[in-house]
Amino acid sequence: MSTRISIIGCGIIGATIAYELSRSTNECQIDVYDSQPPAQAATGAALGVLMGIISQKIKGRAWNFRRDSICRYQTLIPELEQATGSKIPVNSQGIVKLLPPEEDLSKWTQLANTRHEQEWKLELWNTRQTLANLPQIDRQFRGTAVYSPQDLQVDPVALTTALVAAAKLNGVNFHFDRPLESIEAENPDCCELLSANLPNITSDRVIITAGLGATSLLAPHAPIEIQPVLGQAVQIRLAQPLGNPAFQPVIVSEDVNIVPCGGNDYWVGATVEFPVEGVMVADPVCLELLDKIAISTCPDLAKGEIVRTWQGLRPRPNHRPAPVIDRVGKNQRILVATGHYRNGILLAPATARIIGDMLLV
Repeated sequence: MSTRISIIGCGIIGATIAYELSRSTNECQIDVYDSQPPAQAATGAALGVLMGIISQKIKGRAWNFRRDSICRYQTLIPELEQATGSKIPVNSQGIVKLLPPEEDLSKWTQLANTRHEQEWKLELWNTRQTLANLPQIDRQFRGTAVYSPQDLQVDPVALTTALVAAAKLNGVNFHFDRPLESIEAENPDCCELLSANLPNITSDRVIITAGLGATSLLAPHAPIEIQPVLGQAVQIRLAQPLGNPAFQPVIVSEDVNIVPCGGNDYWVGATVEFPVEGVMVADPVCLELLDKIAISTCPDLAKGEIVRTWQGLRPRPNHRPAPVIDRVGKNQRILVATGHYRNGILLAPATARIIGDMLLV
């Protein structure tokens, strides 16, 4: 009899786990449950900027996660495109992080040397090089820049949709509009997934990837609290591309991402807004500051038309580092992979690998 694996949540994490498990075994029945269609929550609001190599993490869990995910993305995206016949929008021209004149460059020089030893690329640009390579930035810029040519940006919704389609081809069953209220794990041999007015679901293993929805599901099994952090973003349409049309990297300035997303459109985001007295409301002042930083970085953005504004809630663990990947419950049949905060898209492949390894034990 095949092992029954139930995945709760079909954002980027749940979809990646489902796909990777479907590739690695044909001895499991894999079902994915969500109360809504895929990529509707944090995934749907993400910008898909994969800051792996440019991250200042150089060792340990945090660096291993980033390295493994960037490596897997190099094969995963073409693999999904071939399987599904669909094109996934990807920007492979890297990420440029602008640094102010007062920045201590020694840490970046050391990071570039470390990346070289790790067989990755990271370039440091002086002011002249930065202005020459990025004609779209303010001509009064007097800082420097770090360029990571091997980091990526990917459309999160298109990626998740492709993962779901490819997983279906491999036999994964998806059940949308199926909210689950609780998990019973008293039986040492299995778990029971409960939902209102519907039959219980029996499963050998349960993987909770539900982001903010994980807190209530985990409450009887583990004290893991996931806090919402709101992010706002805008899409700006210009008459022509910024700067050099042939070189359109993601530009990061003061933690604001300016993301080319095809044609003459750019995503700008995202704010970081915490609840105030337990209430989560988008602050228009934060969005105004976001626009101000973006326009001060690339002045021609002021000539564009805002065609879309959106927001989303990121799942951030309280009192523990992100993400949370662990076993919970008395019978240890419940696994959790959630709380990726601002790095869900980046860390999805590494998370799927770790969950796969945990299922083998």
